[in-house]
Amino acid sequence: MQLGMVGLGRMGAQMVRRLLKAGHQCVVYDTNASAVAASATEGATPASSLEELVSLLQKPRNIWIMIPAAITDKAVNQLASHLDKDDTIIDGGNSYFRDDRRRSEALHSKGIHYLDCGTSGGVWGMDRGYCLMIGGDKNAVDRLDPIFQSLAPGRGSIPRTDDRDKLGGTAEQGYLHCGPSGAGHFVKMVHNGIEYGLMAAYGEGFNILANANIDKRPHEVDAETAPRMNKDLDYDLNLADIAEVWRRGSVISSWLLDLLATALTKNPSLSDYSGHVADSGEGRWTIMAAIEEAVPCEVLSAALYSRFRSREEHTLAEKVCSAMRFQFGGHIEQNSTKLNQEGPQKE
Repeated sequence: MQLGMVGLGRMGAQMVRRLLKAGHQCVVYDTNASAVAASATEGATPASSLEELVSLLQKPRNIWIMIPAAITDKAVNQLASHLDKDDTIIDGGNSYFRDDRRRSEALHSKGIHYLDCGTSGGVWGMDRGYCLMIGGDKNAVDRLDPIFQSLAPGRGSIPRTDDRDKLGGTAEQGYLHCGPSGAGHFVKMVHNGIEYGLMAAYGEGFNILANANIDKRPHEVDAETAPRMNKDLDYDLNLADIAEVWRRGSVISSWLLDLLATALTKNPSLSDYSGHVADSGEGRWTIMAAIEEAVPCEVLSAALYSRFRSREEHTLAEKVCSAMRFQFGGHIEQNSTKLNQEGPQKE
């Protein structure tokens, strides 16, 4: 089958590579000409513009866009100006599901299909396959089944869920038509919200393990430091080994834990990382949906806020608390020579 790919970043180029290996034809475009050239050396047909990409595709055309959500509208509009009835645009990025509904409605009037496809697999998808969560018109989804099937991981070595054979469908192959327009990205949105929570839980747990030797360290003894009540946290734990043993038969084993075990083996202190954790929007949108649904999500909310916190050395909230403590009780910030000497500053 023939597919146009717009966006050859960390995932787009790998997806093209996987499709080429499966025997599909790919026409590729990216604003980075060297990325296009690299895909061309592996068998893809290069295009120097969106207009040329469209011209190189056979009707009905199928174009997958793998670009940041912030520029997806622009790309969709540009593509739509060159497309015809029955052509299909698949957005595989992390778009907001409400944007999908708006785009789908706009393109429907022109007879152009629009599918939203939440794509999970990261930089490992080339070998492992991509978990695909698809929204949009079922006829278009069915027509593109060879593409989805080739990108997805398949059943692989994962044991079948009990009685799964009675349900049928493609879910155990790693791809699923979730529902009408927006449904695919809605499911991917919640998927990423859960991912935030899982990562935060691992992070907090390993932080507790890393500090299990606190009683071997020197402690401040002053009126501003709570005294240690117990003296039995004297464990020097090997985090890489703990991550590894938890991978073997533990109920908290997961691919995320596999990746963490790899990172800890290479660098036990994780000193190569600053701890600045970005978010691309899905966690925020998940919390917004939960609010609209009046569904509690304490863990996911806390995980999102912890990502915000990771980007600040000290927030205004912390400064507010510190200022109030100084004003009502003269509590002086630790490691603050200026305040020790001068007291609170006046505007």
